[in-house]
Amino acid sequence: MSDQLCKLFVGGLNVDTDDDGLRKHFEQYGALTDCVVVVNKQLQRSRCFGFVTYSTPEEADAAMAARPHTVDGNSVEVKRAVAREDANKPEALAKVKKIFIGGLKDDIEEQHLTDYFSQYGQVEKSEVISEKETGKKRGFGFVYFTDHDSADKAVVVKFHTKCAKLKRHSEGKKKNKLMLTKAHDVRVQKGNLTIFRLIEVSELLSKVLRF
Repeated sequence: MSDQLCKLFVGGLNVDTDDDGLRKHFEQYGALTDCVVVVNKQLQRSRCFGFVTYSTPEEADAAMAARPHTVDGNSVEVKRAVAREDANKPEALAKVKKIFIGGLKDDIEEQHLTDYFSQYGQVEKSEVISEKETGKKRGFGFVYFTDHDSADKAVVVKFHTKCAKLKRHSEGKKKNKLMLTKAHDVRVQKGNLTIFRLIEVSELLSKVLRF
Protein backbone atom coordinates (compact mmCIF):
# COMPACT_ATOMS: atom_id res chain seq x y z
CA MET A 1 0.00 0.00 0.00
CA SER A 2 3.06 2.23 0.32
CA ASP A 3 3.20 3.98 -3.07
CA GLN A 4 -0.43 5.08 -2.92
CA LEU A 5 0.03 6.82 0.42
CA CYS A 6 3.08 8.88 -0.60
CA LYS A 7 1.29 11.45 -2.79
CA LEU A 8 -0.42 14.50 -1.29
CA PHE A 9 -2.70 17.12 -2.83
CA VAL A 10 -2.02 20.73 -1.87
CA GLY A 11 -4.83 23.23 -2.57
CA GLY A 12 -5.28 26.96 -2.03
CA LEU A 13 -1.78 27.92 -3.13
CA ASN A 14 -0.68 31.49 -3.69
CA VAL A 15 -0.84 32.22 -7.42
CA ASP A 16 2.87 33.12 -7.27
CA THR A 17 3.96 29.85 -5.65
CA ASP A 18 5.97 27.75 -8.11
CA ASP A 19 7.47 24.26 -7.99
CA ASP A 20 10.51 25.48 -6.08
CA GLY A 21 8.43 27.27 -3.47
CA LEU A 22 6.23 24.23 -2.96
CA ARG A 23 9.28 21.96 -2.69
CA LYS A 24 11.03 24.27 -0.23
CA HIS A 25 8.12 24.04 2.19
CA PHE A 26 7.35 20.33 2.01
CA GLU A 27 10.86 18.88 1.75
CA GLN A 28 11.36 19.73 5.42
CA TYR A 29 9.21 16.68 6.20
CA GLY A 30 11.09 14.23 4.00
CA ALA A 31 12.64 13.46 0.62
CA LEU A 32 10.42 14.36 -2.34
CA THR A 33 10.41 12.24 -5.48
CA ASP A 34 8.08 14.65 -7.30
CA CYS A 35 6.73 18.16 -6.75
CA VAL A 36 4.56 20.11 -9.16
CA VAL A 37 2.29 23.15 -9.20
CA VAL A 38 -0.43 22.61 -11.80
CA VAL A 39 -0.45 25.36 -14.44
CA ASN A 40 -3.12 26.53 -16.87
CA LYS A 41 -1.23 26.03 -20.13
CA GLN A 42 -3.26 28.60 -22.07
CA LEU A 43 -2.90 31.36 -19.50
CA GLN A 44 0.51 30.20 -18.29
CA ARG A 45 -0.44 30.80 -14.68
CA SER A 46 -0.88 28.64 -11.62
CA ARG A 47 -4.19 26.91 -11.00
CA CYS A 48 -3.39 27.34 -7.29
CA PHE A 49 -3.00 23.66 -6.46
CA GLY A 50 -0.30 21.05 -6.81
CA PHE A 51 1.03 17.69 -5.67
CA VAL A 52 3.99 16.51 -3.65
CA THR A 53 5.16 12.90 -3.57
CA TYR A 54 7.37 11.58 -0.80
CA SER A 55 9.76 8.65 -0.97
CA THR A 56 8.02 6.86 1.92
CA PRO A 57 4.53 6.83 3.48
CA GLU A 58 6.08 7.79 6.82
CA GLU A 59 7.34 11.06 5.36
CA ALA A 60 3.90 11.80 3.92
CA ASP A 61 2.43 11.01 7.34
CA ALA A 62 4.84 13.51 8.90
CA ALA A 63 3.61 16.22 6.54
CA MET A 64 0.00 15.38 7.35
CA ALA A 65 0.75 15.43 11.07
CA ALA A 66 2.15 18.96 10.70
CA ARG A 67 -1.17 20.41 9.50
CA PRO A 68 -2.16 23.22 9.11
CA HIS A 69 0.37 24.40 6.53
CA THR A 70 1.10 27.93 5.34
CA VAL A 71 2.96 28.35 2.04
CA ASP A 72 4.00 31.81 0.81
CA GLY A 73 1.48 33.41 3.15
CA ASN A 74 -1.46 31.23 2.13
CA SER A 75 -3.10 28.71 4.44
CA VAL A 76 -3.29 25.63 2.23
CA GLU A 77 -5.30 22.43 2.34
CA VAL A 78 -3.27 19.22 2.37
CA LYS A 79 -4.83 15.79 1.90
CA ARG A 80 -4.14 12.42 0.32
CA ALA A 81 -4.20 12.55 -3.47
CA VAL A 82 -6.89 10.43 -5.11
CA ALA A 83 -6.96 8.76 -8.50
CA ARG A 84 -7.47 11.14 -11.43
CA GLU A 85 -10.84 9.57 -12.31
CA ASP A 86 -12.12 10.25 -8.79
CA ALA A 87 -10.70 13.74 -8.29
CA ASN A 88 -13.79 15.69 -9.42
CA LYS A 89 -16.35 13.60 -7.57
CA PRO A 90 -18.06 15.38 -4.62
CA GLU A 91 -17.30 12.52 -2.25
CA ALA A 92 -13.57 12.96 -2.89
CA LEU A 93 -13.80 16.36 -1.16
CA ALA A 94 -15.59 15.13 1.94
CA LYS A 95 -13.78 15.11 5.28
CA VAL A 96 -15.23 12.25 7.30
CA LYS A 97 -13.87 9.98 10.01
CA LYS A 98 -16.36 7.12 9.76
CA ILE A 99 -16.27 4.22 7.30
CA PHE A 100 -18.80 1.49 6.61
CA ILE A 101 -17.74 -2.13 6.21
CA GLY A 102 -20.09 -4.61 4.56
CA GLY A 103 -19.93 -8.29 3.74
CA LEU A 104 -18.78 -9.37 7.20
CA LYS A 105 -19.05 -12.99 8.26
CA ASP A 106 -20.68 -13.93 11.55
CA ASP A 107 -17.43 -14.62 13.39
CA ILE A 108 -15.95 -11.17 12.75
CA GLU A 109 -15.88 -9.18 15.98
CA GLU A 110 -15.35 -5.48 16.63
CA GLN A 111 -11.78 -6.10 17.81
CA HIS A 112 -10.90 -7.70 14.47
CA LEU A 113 -11.94 -4.49 12.69
CA THR A 114 -10.02 -2.32 15.14
CA ASP A 115 -6.89 -4.45 14.85
CA TYR A 116 -6.90 -4.34 11.06
CA PHE A 117 -7.82 -0.71 10.45
CA SER A 118 -5.41 0.60 13.10
CA GLN A 119 -2.71 0.36 10.44
CA TYR A 120 -4.23 3.48 8.87
CA GLY A 121 -4.43 5.52 12.08
CA GLN A 122 -5.93 5.66 15.54
CA VAL A 123 -9.33 3.98 15.72
CA GLU A 124 -11.77 5.54 18.17
CA LYS A 125 -14.14 2.57 18.07
CA SER A 126 -15.52 -0.19 15.85
CA GLU A 127 -19.05 -1.53 15.63
CA VAL A 128 -20.49 -4.76 14.24
CA ILE A 129 -24.24 -4.28 13.84
CA SER A 130 -26.66 -6.93 15.13
CA GLU A 131 -30.42 -7.40 15.15
CA LYS A 132 -31.86 -5.95 18.36
CA GLU A 133 -34.41 -8.71 18.80
CA THR A 134 -32.29 -11.78 18.00
CA GLY A 135 -28.71 -10.59 18.37
CA LYS A 136 -27.95 -12.00 14.92
CA LYS A 137 -25.21 -10.11 13.12
CA ARG A 138 -26.36 -8.20 10.04
CA GLY A 139 -23.12 -8.50 8.09
CA PHE A 140 -21.94 -4.90 8.29
CA GLY A 141 -20.33 -2.50 10.70
CA PHE A 142 -18.56 0.82 11.17
CA VAL A 143 -15.08 2.00 12.06
CA TYR A 144 -14.59 5.45 13.60
CA PHE A 145 -11.17 7.07 13.21
CA THR A 146 -9.92 10.03 15.23
CA ASP A 147 -8.72 11.83 12.08
CA HIS A 148 -10.22 12.08 8.60
CA ASP A 149 -6.78 11.43 7.08
CA SER A 150 -6.90 7.89 8.46
CA ALA A 151 -10.20 7.28 6.66
CA ASP A 152 -8.71 8.82 3.51
CA LYS A 153 -5.77 6.43 3.71
CA ALA A 154 -8.11 3.45 3.85
CA VAL A 155 -9.85 4.76 0.72
CA VAL A 156 -6.72 5.64 -1.25
CA VAL A 157 -5.17 2.19 -0.95
CA LYS A 158 -6.02 0.23 -4.10
CA PHE A 159 -5.53 -3.26 -2.71
CA HIS A 160 -6.06 -4.30 0.87
CA THR A 161 -4.27 -7.34 2.29
CA LYS A 162 -6.69 -8.23 5.01
CA CYS A 163 -5.60 -9.63 8.37
CA ALA A 164 -5.71 -13.42 8.73
CA LYS A 165 -9.07 -13.36 10.50
CA LEU A 166 -10.66 -11.46 7.61
CA LYS A 167 -8.60 -12.88 4.76
CA ARG A 168 -9.70 -16.45 5.23
CA HIS A 169 -13.24 -15.46 4.36
CA SER A 170 -12.18 -14.58 0.80
CA GLU A 171 -10.56 -17.96 0.17
CA GLY A 172 -12.10 -21.08 -1.31
CA LYS A 173 -14.56 -21.59 -4.12
CA LYS A 174 -17.00 -18.92 -3.01
CA LYS A 175 -15.21 -15.63 -2.37
CA ASN A 176 -16.83 -13.25 0.04
CA LYS A 177 -16.14 -9.58 -0.70
CA LEU A 178 -15.46 -7.32 2.23
CA MET A 179 -16.96 -3.93 1.48
CA LEU A 180 -15.69 -0.64 2.86
CA THR A 181 -17.67 2.54 2.55
CA LYS A 182 -16.57 6.14 2.67
CA ALA A 183 -18.82 7.51 -0.03
CA HIS A 184 -22.53 8.00 -0.42
CA ASP A 185 -23.13 7.22 -4.04
CA VAL A 186 -20.25 6.22 -6.33
CA ARG A 187 -18.94 2.68 -5.96
CA VAL A 188 -15.22 2.18 -6.52
CA GLN A 189 -13.88 -1.36 -6.72
CA LYS A 190 -10.46 -1.64 -5.05
CA GLY A 191 -9.16 -5.20 -4.99
CA ASN A 192 -11.42 -7.25 -2.72
CA LEU A 193 -12.95 -4.14 -1.20
CA THR A 194 -15.53 -1.68 -2.43
CA ILE A 195 -14.89 1.74 -0.92
CA PHE A 196 -17.18 4.74 -0.56
CA ARG A 197 -17.16 7.95 1.44
CA LEU A 198 -19.77 7.92 4.17
CA ILE A 199 -21.58 11.26 4.33
CA GLU A 200 -25.22 10.65 5.16
CA VAL A 201 -26.11 7.69 7.36
CA SER A 202 -29.68 7.74 6.05
CA GLU A 203 -28.41 7.46 2.47
CA LEU A 204 -26.03 4.69 3.48
CA LEU A 205 -28.73 2.61 5.15
CA SER A 206 -30.91 2.86 2.06
CA LYS A 207 -28.04 1.35 0.09
CA VAL A 208 -27.46 -1.40 2.65
CA LEU A 209 -31.00 -2.59 2.07
CA ARG A 210 -30.24 -2.93 -1.64
CA PHE A 211 -26.98 -4.90 -1.27
